[in-house]
Amino acid sequence: MKNNNVQNTVIRKDCTGNRNTGDWNTGNRNTGDWNTGNRNTGDWNTGDWNAGDWNTGDRNTGGWNTGDWNTGDFNTGDWNTGKYNTGDWNTGDLNTGNWNTGDWNTGDFNTGDWNKSSFNTGCFMTENQKIYIFNKQSDWTYQDWLNSDARCLLNHIPKKVVEWIYSEDMTEEEIEEYPTHETTGGYLKVLNESESAQLWWDALSVQEKEVITTLPNFNPELFRECTGIKVDS
Repeated sequence: MKNNNVQNTVIRKDCTGNRNTGDWNTGNRNTGDWNTGNRNTGDWNTGDWNAGDWNTGDRNTGGWNTGDWNTGDFNTGDWNTGKYNTGDWNTGDLNTGNWNTGDWNTGDFNTGDWNKSSFNTGCFMTENQKIYIFNKQSDWTYQDWLNSDARCLLNHIPKKVVEWIYSEDMTEEEIEEYPTHETTGGYLKVLNESESAQLWWDALSVQEKEVITTLPNFNPELFRECTGIKVDS
């Protein structure tokens, strides 16, 4: 009878405790040893939801990761997919830098392998490559584009713009679709992106328009195709 009481006490303690399997765990629902955090599978983890060993951070899959949301092994940084990455948001292996797609890149935003510079598509690049603008090779690098006044201006094109259309300016289709215009005197039209972009363009000063029209290889037809803007409107 005494033994049964001891057994019941152990079961009750296990059910109301942290449900850890292993030794020296701090947290809840850990499987393994020396874990600090919750729901870890493996050993010596610091953080939560880790699968593997010696992880520091959260939601790591693999071993020896420092950072968060890593898939792979020996990663230092955040959101890495691959192995042996130092940096952030890398897809691939053995990258030093950030936002690389490929392997063995030193630099940032590279697509390819063994690049030492940034914003490259290719392999074994040591200098930032020139980019195509308006379907032609330019003298600009992607970094030049990122730093340009033209890009800064274009990033201010509004995405959602509304305009009041008076009854006398409404089309037959609009009159049929918005019969309440007889009471309100018109309706509020939500412009699409190309219409918003054209209104934005028309409101620019001559100098601001020249910042864009003097881009390398500027082509008004290609510009209209990509943005919906008629530069000569």
